[in-house]
Amino acid sequence: MITARSHGLPLHLDLAASRFLEIRRTREPQPSDFDHTFPALLARALSDLTADERHVLRSVSLLDAFDLDLATRAAGLTQQAPARRLTERPIVTENPYALWPYHLHGAICSALTEADDHTDDRWTPADWHQAATRALAALGDQWTNAALAPSRMLLVACLRQGLRLARDHRLTGLGWLIEAAFVYTDDSVWEPLALPTHTDPIPDTPADAVAELLTAIARRQHEHRQRTADRLTAVLDAGLLPAELTEMALYYRAKAHKDLSQNDAARTGMQQVADADGRLARKARRGLANLARLAGDFPTALATVPTLGWKGRHHRVLGDIHWAHADTAQAVNAFEAGRAEAEQHGAVGERAMTQVRLALALSFADPSRAGDELALAHQLLDGLDQRSNTLLAQVVALIKDAGTDGIPDRAQGLHTEIEAAGLEPPRVRWRLDFMKGSSHGTTFPLPA
Repeated sequence: MITARSHGLPLHLDLAASRFLEIRRTREPQPSDFDHTFPALLARALSDLTADERHVLRSVSLLDAFDLDLATRAAGLTQQAPARRLTERPIVTENPYALWPYHLHGAICSALTEADDHTDDRWTPADWHQAATRALAALGDQWTNAALAPSRMLLVACLRQGLRLARDHRLTGLGWLIEAAFVYTDDSVWEPLALPTHTDPIPDTPADAVAELLTAIARRQHEHRQRTADRLTAVLDAGLLPAELTEMALYYRAKAHKDLSQNDAARTGMQQVADADGRLARKARRGLANLARLAGDFPTALATVPTLGWKGRHHRVLGDIHWAHADTAQAVNAFEAGRAEAEQHGAVGERAMTQVRLALALSFADPSRAGDELALAHQLLDGLDQRSNTLLAQVVALIKDAGTDGIPDRAQGLHTEIEAAGLEPPRVRWRLDFMKGSSHGTTFPLPA
């Protein structure tokens, strides 16, 4: 308990040792005796600081990590000198290789949260709220000002800190978080946002709703799709999302319904988003085209392709249609065009998706080349956290290895994984059935 509470801070260890010896004079010390922060810790830490440095200290305690600019902006100061002096104190640690090099010692953060009421210049709740508002704005400015040289690492780091600030301090000016949410989801790269678990599962503020929305979308790579649909339904029912992000919740719930083979619900959700004609309209039309393909309405699916463009991932949709008709050459051409277009746009998530489908198309027609394409697919998927595409890559490996020993057992094991993800019907089930000996060879003629 002492080591956990101290976060390695020598001053905390010193105070804990003194308290241990004092308690042992009369009884045996217990872990609960040390499950708190010592008021003297904060008093000693603050005693050497100037008024401006104490102001910066409280401001940066809201942040997981910071640089001089973030610290100064969060404190509402115009000069960096107090922040610079604070970073030279032993209560601040530095990692020069991190995106933001400084972070306040964990024991001091805990002390400010639990024992700040004992200090003469303690902040009021309004002071903390204003500092959180300043810190959120400063994070947004850092991300926005880097737009000419966008960094995925900076985006995710700003989202992690910004969502927590907005949620924990019930901030209302979400501003840049809305745009950042669209950028985060645009290319299907799902870095964990790692927000602490909220004690109340029902959102009760707009910031809480946004945090739950993005967490549910990212976590769907690790949860059953029904869980995703339920979480997004709860967010939508709360009615707290900004209008733009309501569209996002509808879209990703419809995707979850599609994965669960609840196609009527999926079609309704996709149609709502498409009719709104907002930022996700083309993606929703792509979803409708895929639903039409799954229902056997290939003319409708094919007619939608020219309306999709890059944002609707037209090449991927076309490749899926051709592949469903066993037109391997056309499917390969479409997927190669989609991969090239993704590379031109720097869309690593889409590049991986089309690469997996390219390997799938070749697995029946050219197993030797499929092996090379599958190896590249695994390389491109590394670090993207795309669960469904990773599972599809394993399906490709089964198809490629058809006729060798152990295929039924491998197929059954993979089938179990797919069911656990909520992806089983109808996305890949028939492919696995095929590997286990069933026949699904029916094709449907495309219109001229």
